[in-house]
Amino acid sequence: MTHAKILGQAFDALLQPDKFRDYGPNGLQVEGDRDVQLLVSGVTASRALIEAAIDAQADAIVVHHGLFWRGQDGRVTGWMRERLRLLLAHGIHLFAYHLPLDAHPELGNNAQLARVLGLQADGRFGEQDLGFVGAGAQTWSGAQALADHVAATLGRSVICVEGSDRPVSRVAWCTGGAQGYFEAAIAQGVDAFITGEISEPQAHLARETGVAFLACGHHATERYGAPALAAHVAQELGLQHRFIEIDNPA
Repeated sequence: MTHAKILGQAFDALLQPDKFRDYGPNGLQVEGDRDVQLLVSGVTASRALIEAAIDAQADAIVVHHGLFWRGQDGRVTGWMRERLRLLLAHGIHLFAYHLPLDAHPELGNNAQLARVLGLQADGRFGEQDLGFVGAGAQTWSGAQALADHVAATLGRSVICVEGSDRPVSRVAWCTGGAQGYFEAAIAQGVDAFITGEISEPQAHLARETGVAFLACGHHATERYGAPALAAHVAQELGLQHRFIEIDNPA
């Protein structure tokens, strides 16, 4: 059995959350009362994930999207009360790591998305160096061919705004809601940018600059970091680990 403090220290040693300016607290967000044998990982600390972790008899959960965010209403009512009630009633610890999990060079969301898609990072860009840039294992004939590859790999549809008809060999990517990184990605001299979401301005920028923009799903692009982190730490500490996927169309 492992005390939650030891588990938190292992996470912090890998992710170094103190180095990041983030939108909410990283690390232990809800303290339970159990020694840890089974660690569950997931993308978001939703009620569905918490209920699934309870059914699995988990002792701790680690997610990318935790419960608490800067600027949110601090009252414990409604959906927040219910999530907290379930965690506290069952003594389950909740850990959450946001930007530190995006950024980790091996276990993070961006590194793991690259592994899944066959991309090789050779640089970083953007605020806090969260964006990755590099080449694919192949050159795609165009942006739609890359989009088809991503859609087949992630198992979901992709919004592709083709900037031009040129081949795609150099790609920038940043998982989740990183559409605001598009201009910084363009400055890297890439042929395409991969992220989770798109807002109205990015379509115009893609057409005007010739750099393709691919919106591949916030959840879909960020479902690889948490299980990679949890599996690594579980092996290090001799714990059991289980990833629980809660589908999300966003």
